[in-house]
Amino acid sequence: MVYKNFRVNIAVRIILFALTMILFFHFVYSSTYITPLFIALIILLQIYSLIRYVDKTNRDLASFLESIRFSEFTRTFQVEGMGPSFNELNKAFNGVISDFQRVRAEKEEHFHYLQTVVQNIDVSILAYTSDGNVEMINKSAKKLFQQGSLKNISKLKDLSQELVDTLYNIKPGENKLIKVQDDDDILQLAVNATEFKIKNKQVTLCTIKNIQNVLEGQETEAWQKLIRVLTHEIMNSITPISSLSATLDLILKDIRSNNGNSILTDETVNEIHQALQTINKRSNGLLHFVNTYRNLTRIPQPNFKIVRVSDIFKNIESLMGKELDNNNITLSLSVEPVSLEISADEQLIEQVLINLIRNSMYAIEGKENPHIKLRAFFNKRGRPTIQVHDNGSGILPEVIDKIFIPFFTTKPTGSGIGLSLSRQILKLHGGTITAQSTPEQETIFTLTF
Repeated sequence: MVYKNFRVNIAVRIILFALTMILFFHFVYSSTYITPLFIALIILLQIYSLIRYVDKTNRDLASFLESIRFSEFTRTFQVEGMGPSFNELNKAFNGVISDFQRVRAEKEEHFHYLQTVVQNIDVSILAYTSDGNVEMINKSAKKLFQQGSLKNISKLKDLSQELVDTLYNIKPGENKLIKVQDDDDILQLAVNATEFKIKNKQVTLCTIKNIQNVLEGQETEAWQKLIRVLTHEIMNSITPISSLSATLDLILKDIRSNNGNSILTDETVNEIHQALQTINKRSNGLLHFVNTYRNLTRIPQPNFKIVRVSDIFKNIESLMGKELDNNNITLSLSVEPVSLEISADEQLIEQVLINLIRNSMYAIEGKENPHIKLRAFFNKRGRPTIQVHDNGSGILPEVIDKIFIPFFTTKPTGSGIGLSLSRQILKLHGGTITAQSTPEQETIFTLTF
């Protein structure tokens, strides 16, 4: 008889085994050796059967663990009818298999999603090991490098040895700009790198984008802005000079037409004198403009040293204090922490701050309670930052994007190079200068180092 319940089955097998042992010892003492040997064989078969029956649980568990080990999640476990404990085991086994199937399906979906994004994004992506073996390359990179497949980055040396050297030597978090001459095309490649570890291998992941069109567009826009400014300033000077020259030419022709008998009246002399004065004034103005433009290209290289921002502020207060007092302007200073230091050329940064303060003084002229504040702190990215606040008339939204263009000014007597010079000085310091303004409320210039 075959018993389905595991516990009953084990109990019956043990009882039968006990009865067989009793028979064995009975026949040992009361019969020949043949019967006991036959019963001993039956005992061995019972032991083997019992062990095999009990080992079924271990075999199922081993099979379950192998399914996990080899990611084989298609099979199920059927041990119903062997008692409550085995029913629970069956449910647990199949529950775990079901969970693994679900997790595996989610991972495969996520993997295919990422693969689709990586392969179809317009940024070239290249992943490679320290010896240059390529682990992954997307379609954009293949198109950029004109490579159907790429096994090692050293094969890019035909395109650019500089690019290969950069890929080998670039550090995590670094950004590099590489110019590549590809036949008749010029590529300006912006390379950014990060690093991670997978399967005990150090892998570098680089994103590469050709920004040649962007650079050309920005360069063209910059030239157009510069040409507009130069044309405007030059035409402002040349137009009156041309007009007055034509007027003087007519006066002289009129004198000649009278065979030199014409008498120069005081009025005529005054006209000639005023015309010559205007020509001289506009010519000097044009020369001043050209010299000013030339100064934009003659900014000295910064002499870097570690300086306390509080010391810079004290120097500014000493230099500008009397002028501010004379205009009833309050100046407040704030440095947090007090020990805040920057690596900079102290004189150049003071020049920038003085220029910004003078702009603020112009903006708050005629305002009630005029106030200028110098503030220094670490921004949320941990970079040293200096701000100049004022409560003046502010900068209109349509103008604020133009204030750093050379020669653009909103002041009647301004040269329009102060903010442009300030931006170049900050650029030489590896920093930036930006402006925010709410008209008639507040203007903030921010210097980030």
